[in-house]
Amino acid sequence: MVELRTPEDTLDFGRRLGALLTAGDLVLLAGPLGAGKTVLAKGIADGLGVRGRVSSPTFIIAREHPAGERGVPMVHVDAYRLGGDLAQLDDLDLDTELVDAAVVVEWGEGAAERLSADHLLIRIARRPDDTRELTLEPSGSWETRLTALTANHA
Repeated sequence: MVELRTPEDTLDFGRRLGALLTAGDLVLLAGPLGAGKTVLAKGIADGLGVRGRVSSPTFIIAREHPAGERGVPMVHVDAYRLGGDLAQLDDLDLDTELVDAAVVVEWGEGAAERLSADHLLIRIARRPDDTRELTLEPSGSWETRLTALTANHA
């Protein structure tokens, strides 16, 4: 488990994760409303160096952020409004996006995992003192890639 005491800690963790991402990576963010999923996604985007303001894509469902100097764009998806409707998730054509971009899906647990056997699920819980507790659930290559991410945060 990773504890993040402030929003800045959450952004910093996201930046470290974003710096590790490459095209084809899938990250799923799970947690209740207000847990910090979008703050984490902002940090990931910053670490990737993508262009454009990152905000919750709830009303448009998916937003692509063009690549910066690293050359890896990010697709940020908010699957909340899909309510687990796999057909609508398929309509987003995310499996194609995964070829050229890093894909970050909020509320995608239970549906988006099937897009890639290689994915990182991050469960975020918010304690009463506003500390965020992250539980990292790696699949595929993420089982060996987590060491660099979790150093000094366990």
